[in-house]
Amino acid sequence: MSDFVVRTIDYHTAGEPFRIVADPPVDLPGDTVADRRARAVGGHEANLLRQMLCYEPRGHADMYGAFLVPPDDEGAHLGVLFWHKDGFSTACGHGTIALGVWAVQTGRVTPGAAGVTDVVIDVPSGRVVPRVHADHERIAAVDFVNVESYVIADAVPVITSRGAVTAGISFGGAIYASVEARSAGLRVTAENLPDLISLGREVKRALAGSPYAEHPADPRLSGIYGTIIFDDLGRDDAGNVYQRNVTVFADGEVDRSPCGSGTSARLAALDASGQLSAGQAFTHESIVGSRFQARVLDRRVAGGRPGVIPQVTGMAYRTGEHVFSIDPDDPLTPGFVLR
Repeated sequence: MSDFVVRTIDYHTAGEPFRIVADPPVDLPGDTVADRRARAVGGHEANLLRQMLCYEPRGHADMYGAFLVPPDDEGAHLGVLFWHKDGFSTACGHGTIALGVWAVQTGRVTPGAAGVTDVVIDVPSGRVVPRVHADHERIAAVDFVNVESYVIADAVPVITSRGAVTAGISFGGAIYASVEARSAGLRVTAENLPDLISLGREVKRALAGSPYAEHPADPRLSGIYGTIIFDDLGRDDAGNVYQRNVTVFADGEVDRSPCGSGTSARLAALDASGQLSAGQAFTHESIVGSRFQARVLDRRVAGGRPGVIPQVTGMAYRTGEHVFSIDPDDPLTPGFVLR
């Protein structure tokens, strides 16, 4: 890849970066988006491109992005493979929000006449919709309508270096373990970030390979993707359930946003436990103070398991455009990661 040149458009959603590669200069074969992801995981060129764009000096240990691919069928506008420093993920809520903004801003999807545009996207975990709300030409918000989300297990004991904690396991496009910060003697603050990362890694490692990490229907979606460490803040001014979290995903990567798929997983858990009243919203704050608001659009029962269709509302903003290249004499290709 010494002749590597790739163009990207970068966004942030609630502080979390998202690097869009609309025309990936590598082959990403497959019959469906889920199949393309499975092949990309073991593909040399796909991983090399991911590393070049994610590793330093072009990225950093907390970088995130996506390759656009064809959708599964004509019912969707586009398909996407999400990636981070450690591989390809099954879902990404903040990225889906950014893709909705990008699709409307670039004209990839024609804006709706009433100021609301549904951008239909196939992701590895299913079909999702960022519903883009615009006031004339200004995009004001995006409602991310996710796949069915549900609880896998309650009150799973996990032994960590900070003592025993209890994890709730739920699915929101990826499988997450949720742990209340105070149970480990912590609060979700930037000053505690090194300890929060360590805890997140420990919980994920302890649950890896356990039955709790198995997706009930599709083994391609198995694995604890991240640990959601949260503070319960009671109710916000509008009476909504209010929590602050940091999501530690992959191998110690930190989501600056409240995490869209993680918010979906938390919404499913709150709904299943009866903490959400009918029509009530869930305010989810990130470690940097940005917020998503989530609510249940619908309830489903599939395979005997109750679940919800979440809607997570946020906004993304363009931060720049890049044309990346590789010097053939550069000994640090594809780059390096410092945590």
